[in-house]
Parts: sequence; C-alpha cells; structure tokens
Amino acid sequence: MAEDLRSRFTESLKAAMLAKDTARTSTLRMILAKLKDVDIAARPSGVDKVPDDQITAMLRGMAKSRRESVELYRQGNRPELAEKEEAEIAVIEGFLPQQMDDAAMQAAVQAAIAETGASGIKEMGKVMSALRAKHAASLDMAKAGPLVKAALGG
Repeated sequence: MAEDLRSRFTESLKAAMLAKDTARTSTLRMILAKLKDVDIAARPSGVDKVPDDQITAMLRGMAKSRRESVELYRQGNRPELAEKEEAEIAVIEGFLPQQMDDAAMQAAVQAAIAETGASGIKEMGKVMSALRAKHAASLDMAKAGPLVKAALGG
C-alpha cells in the first residue's frame, strides 16, 4: 500500500507538470522531498521506505503546520501568503483519507470504551490506544481526546 501512495504522488506530479500547474507541482515536490527526508530518518531502524500510516502522519503534520502559518499570515495582514498556504493544504489533503464526521467519531469512541471496558478517566490511555489501533487514518486524535475524556466523566 505504501507504494500505492508513493505512486500517487509521482503520478500527480507528472500530471501537474504536464498541465503546467506550477503551484501544484511545487507542493508535490515539497511532499516528495519531505517523504525522502522521512525515509532517510527511518533508515537507522532498518526501514528502507516508511509505511503508509507514517506517510499519512507526515501529511497531517504538513497540513497542520500550514494551517498555523495561515493563521499567522492573516494576523500579519498577508492574505497573498495565506492563500498560497491554503492552496498547499488543499493539495496535501487530497492525499489524506477522509476524516470521520462527529457522529462517527462519537460512535467510535463509545465502541472503544465498550471494547476496553474502561470505566474511569484513569483508563483514558487504553481507550485512546484502541482508537489509534482501529481508526488511526480516519480519526483526528486531537479531537477524539476531549470526547473520550467527556465520555469517561473527566
């Protein structure tokens, strides 16, 4: 599956270059450069190419840092830079799996609580770990944390 996501990057880059879409080409090159850095960083642990879940985490991190930049550019009255970052976010998010909506997230939290048998806030780690194991790609863990805490009475 990792090759699938990697091949999607290169195919998209080729298409963007042929379409002379400079903004998309630039963003895809940035993604591929970051992926190469992540691969190189993983080499000491014996991994030649990182798996899909790490690529997804890398993409989420890239999108998150750009959202923070957009906020700062808007505060600094630099709308042209904010728009550039938003365009990059759109390209990056095109490769991310669809995120769960609030109702599905709530259901996943309830299922994880039932599965782990957690009864109090002290067992929040078990629930979060179960959520991460089952829904890592489609669940925003930062949003799930407060839901788990509330469901466990924290």
